[in-house]
Amino acid sequence: MRRFVVVVTMGVLLPCCAMAQGTKLWSVDRYDELQKGSAEGVAIRSDGRLEAGPESSLLYATGGSYVWSLAGDVHGNAYVGLGGTTSGSAAVMRLTVSGTTRDDNATKIFTSKELAVQALRVAADGSVLAATSPDGKIYRIAAGAKAGAAGAVVFDSAMTEEKPKYLWDLAIGKGGEIYVAAGAPAVVYRVPAGGGKAEVLFRTGDQHIRCLLLGPDGTLWAGSDGAGVIYKFATGTVGAKPFAVYAATRKEITALAMDGAGNVYVAGVGAKGGMNLPPLPVTGAVGVTVTFSQPGSASAAGANALVPDGTEIYRIGVDGAPRRLLTLKDDVVYALTMRNGSLLAATGNRGRVYRVDTDGSGRFTDLAHLEAAQGMAFADVPGGLLVGTSNSGKVFRLGDAVAKDATYTSEVFDAQGFSQWGRAELRAQGSAGVDLYVRSGNVPSALMGWSDWSRVSADGVVGVPAARFVQWKAVLRVGGTLDSVGLNYLPKNVAPVVDEMVVQAGARVAAGGGVVPSTTVQVGFPAAAVVTFSPDASTAPLTAQKDKTAMTVRWLAHDENGDDLMFAVWYRGMGEANWRLLKDKISDRFYSFDTGLLPDGSYAVKVVASDAPVHTDADALTGERVSEVFVVDTTPPVPGALVAEMSGTKIHARFEARDAVSPISHAEYSVDAGPWQYVEPVGKVSDSLMERYEFIAAIQNVTVPVTDAKEHVIAVRVYDRLENAVTVKAVVRER
Repeated sequence: MRRFVVVVTMGVLLPCCAMAQGTKLWSVDRYDELQKGSAEGVAIRSDGRLEAGPESSLLYATGGSYVWSLAGDVHGNAYVGLGGTTSGSAAVMRLTVSGTTRDDNATKIFTSKELAVQALRVAADGSVLAATSPDGKIYRIAAGAKAGAAGAVVFDSAMTEEKPKYLWDLAIGKGGEIYVAAGAPAVVYRVPAGGGKAEVLFRTGDQHIRCLLLGPDGTLWAGSDGAGVIYKFATGTVGAKPFAVYAATRKEITALAMDGAGNVYVAGVGAKGGMNLPPLPVTGAVGVTVTFSQPGSASAAGANALVPDGTEIYRIGVDGAPRRLLTLKDDVVYALTMRNGSLLAATGNRGRVYRVDTDGSGRFTDLAHLEAAQGMAFADVPGGLLVGTSNSGKVFRLGDAVAKDATYTSEVFDAQGFSQWGRAELRAQGSAGVDLYVRSGNVPSALMGWSDWSRVSADGVVGVPAARFVQWKAVLRVGGTLDSVGLNYLPKNVAPVVDEMVVQAGARVAAGGGVVPSTTVQVGFPAAAVVTFSPDASTAPLTAQKDKTAMTVRWLAHDENGDDLMFAVWYRGMGEANWRLLKDKISDRFYSFDTGLLPDGSYAVKVVASDAPVHTDADALTGERVSEVFVVDTTPPVPGALVAEMSGTKIHARFEARDAVSPISHAEYSVDAGPWQYVEPVGKVSDSLMERYEFIAAIQNVTVPVTDAKEHVIAVRVYDRLENAVTVKAVVRER
């Protein structure tokens, strides 16, 4: 039972729009609809297609909140960079990637006093380079290091002139040299292969250099936070300078990737317009307070917060021409990689992995839903790809092979009423690779009390019981894709309901609502109307024209099937047995009629709602509601004799009036055509069908010429409750 207050003000009645009854179709064929279901090994394309996706599994759960970085070696080992919110939480775990999901395949090979291992790379000799932040260092962990091994420091930010606060990314050159992306301030360093003093390759006016990519030709690509600029630098050229290839429309460049043809792919997040870091002090005599800030994406990942601006992915062609490939409204890309010729993106806010079409079509495929808020990093391993996540900290494996058991389960559909389920309409390519199952129930949750899954036959027959709720499941095999699923259903017809009605005397509304008249009266429902269904458009304001000869009936009605309705209005006098038709086949939710059609008396009105417009006569159902008793009174009161005589210089008058239907409302008098004066009945309260009046009326000063100044005329006008009036007069003379 839903209770609401209907407020009716002056306006025009709007027509009600309803759906026709009959067989209906629940169809699922759009990406936003498919996202409401659950996918296990099923990829969801942005154009609304389901296909078998990569096999995914949980490889390692850290027990903490954050995995910041990943790397893999040629021996099938994976390295996981961890961190937290307290000093000393930075660590590197080595995983033996054997396809198991046990935690006993993880060994902690390194810890440090910093907060996080922000980047990991495996060198050609098998050693692991780990960059920590903040106030971090780069450590070299020997190949095959045992648990608790100490790392050798190869770079210390505190030993540089710039003293950057953050180390964000690493790249290793063919000669073993190390390239370092730093932030606060934004600097790119090169560390010699054999160790030694770090060389500043270039600085920028941005806040951070967030990511690096080293191409096969020795070109170093870098993405910044602050202005969102992509730079390239020829590392093999003496005296080379950084070249700004593209200034993205987003503030922060979070990831870079390159395909086999040399095209570079870029992820940018955040809206531009943020403040740059203040300049660093140049001498000790000048005191400057520097506030260090992390990039928005790093802050969001650490706090499990949202980055509301989404992501844009760009392609920088081999010729240097930039092109925007995709805009993701609700996702933030933390990592990009190329795998088997496909561009993959690990994202946050919802923990998704996408495959992005690089042809500029704007299409993408949702490959995996991770059990975490952010996908942070990728690492290649034999036969698949690792994905590290934060909130919570886990490592998942996405196999190169298609999942053997690829299953998609739709959301639960509510037919809004008990329904018979008909044939399924399946649009698929390689339909032999798709099996469809359906189940039904009468409670919203499918966990219990539902039918078992029933396989849909080749000709679409669905063998599930009639019920209010339904759900379908698709099992996809290699080569099978599913474009849409539709289920036909026929809701059981339910009789319409007239929820509320009101009868308003002295009001007339033209069919369709009419033009707002100059003299109006409001036709409103009771202040708190109880309705068992959502209100329809007939609750909109209704304005009627004031007309004492008219009566308006107004009602609310609904049909749980959403059927179009038509109405009939009947009346019956009190004490009568039969209802008599006033008007049928009404589409409006009101009806005005002339009260002259009915003799004076007490009546009730009945409104009958029918869903006949969308049903056969045999199937049509009706619902009705009877109004409160109302009075029709078009006859004025019957006056008695007006007795008037002089009493000194005033007129003493006596008078009575009767009405057959309505109580007498009030009376007034006038002497010698003067102003009308209100007069009370003898009992003071006007509440009866007969009232007596006795009063003294003063004689007005006559200012116009008269033939006989001693003759006076007194008129009395009496009203009943419905404003019917009668007037009588009497002539008196002064003695």
